[in-house]
Amino acid sequence: MQDLATKFANLTIQSDFIFKKVMSRKRICKHLLEELLQIEIADINYLEAEKTLEPEYTSRGIRLDIIVADDKNTHYNLEMQVKNKKNPQTKAFVLPKRSRYYQALLDFDLLQKGQPYDLLPPTFIIFICVFDFFEQGNYVYTFKKCCLENRELELPDEATTMLLNTKGTHGDISKDIKSFYDYVNNHIVTTDFTKQIDDEISYLKLDTKVRREFMLMEARLLDERREGIAEGEANANIATAKRMLAKGCYSLEVIAELTNLSLADVEKLKEDA
Repeated sequence: MQDLATKFANLTIQSDFIFKKVMSRKRICKHLLEELLQIEIADINYLEAEKTLEPEYTSRGIRLDIIVADDKNTHYNLEMQVKNKKNPQTKAFVLPKRSRYYQALLDFDLLQKGQPYDLLPPTFIIFICVFDFFEQGNYVYTFKKCCLENRELELPDEATTMLLNTKGTHGDISKDIKSFYDYVNNHIVTTDFTKQIDDEISYLKLDTKVRREFMLMEARLLDERREGIAEGEANANIATAKRMLAKGCYSLEVIAELTNLSLADVEKLKEDA
């Protein structure tokens, strides 16, 4: 518990937990969107912080950090991305396909069964990346669908994906967005906006309910990781036992001993083979 308490005390805006809490403050989230998109927003409503979308039990569920809708029914999904992860099997970066999957499931959730497609609201999937995915130095990379034969021809599906690069060096962003980047990168307070964020994080760390929530969440995640490791080891042992059975030169007792399976389990594997 002491380790968790220390971990909680050292959390920054880069933590999913703290990011979600901070962006759950309407004035902060609203101002960030206004400054980023250079628009005025009368109000925002939270659909659900850290929402899990699972359209089918057989599909892969995702957890979305923050989903809000403004007064014009434009929907925004904000995500903090600290690591530029790769698929260990394919060695491909996962962020592009992840953004595609987020968009698909968000649309699925927004359109009720039987509703016409044109009722889908405008959406922004916004990844705040603590790395430069494209290594072009842009502060922001904005993507919409365009025609390959005529780059000026845009598909008006009102779906936008934005990759914010907090390590960027050039582009047109506001003073508050630049200060937000500096705060994300180095915990530097340079404007009233980042002072609001920093103050909010300080308040959160003094809240015993928030600290308890974090510790319970971390304990649950640790249990899930342990269960996953145990399940993986069990599956590996079963696979080894099956290979040993296929060889036909090991006794059931030896297989059970070497794979940490019970003799009954090994006998069952033999029967099912």
